[in-house]
Amino acid sequence: MGDRPYVLLSCAMTADGYIDDATDKRLLLSDDADFDRVDKVRASCDAILVGGATIRRDDPRLQVRDPHRRAARVARGEPANPTKVTLTASGDLDPAARFFTEGPAERLVYAPTSVAAALATRLRDAATVVDTGDRPAVPGVLADLAARGVRRLLVEGGTDMHTQFLTADAVDELHLVVAPFFVGDGRAPRFVGDGAFPWTADRRMTLAEARPIGDVVLLRYLLTAADLDPGRDARPEERRR
Repeated sequence: MGDRPYVLLSCAMTADGYIDDATDKRLLLSDDADFDRVDKVRASCDAILVGGATIRRDDPRLQVRDPHRRAARVARGEPANPTKVTLTASGDLDPAARFFTEGPAERLVYAPTSVAAALATRLRDAATVVDTGDRPAVPGVLADLAARGVRRLLVEGGTDMHTQFLTADAVDELHLVVAPFFVGDGRAPRFVGDGAFPWTADRRMTLAEARPIGDVVLLRYLLTAADLDPGRDARPEERRR
């Protein structure tokens, strides 16, 4: 754990495992109470990470919404919003995306040498582009984030990021929200793709909490020892989710 942040992976999915449908319209899987819960988790983290495909598909803001939580972060000597982080292999990122334009926050883009220089020119001062050499890999990204002072990282999607982090055995805590409906369309993105996941019938995750929130259910799993979480003592209110 000393060479990487404590990693929380957060995802909402349908009863049949989809995180969106196949249309251009955003599919709302949760409700206001759960969105507020996620906002609390964001406020407890040093950085939030999504893949480049999520930026293109969902155009997320990735910022703490509640002004009181932002003020509390500042009072703790932290930036108002966590650092925004993305990984891209193609460099296909729009500088006008809300990831780059909304909310005061540091922004980091991890990209391979083949696209890093051109991407840095296109983004200019909107983000710091980190040249990863080859395609960005989870262990190297986490080591770099740790060197930058990130102790607690929230991964919010999408399918490829979920799969990469979980198959790399680089997730300490999984927050999985299940919505009570189905999508049933193979063209739509799922929670994870195919991969060699460390957690099997012989190595099961530890269920730490199962809680209804409106008509959805939060399942919180611990994938490593709970006492490794740097936010466990500093932010006890976040450990009672």
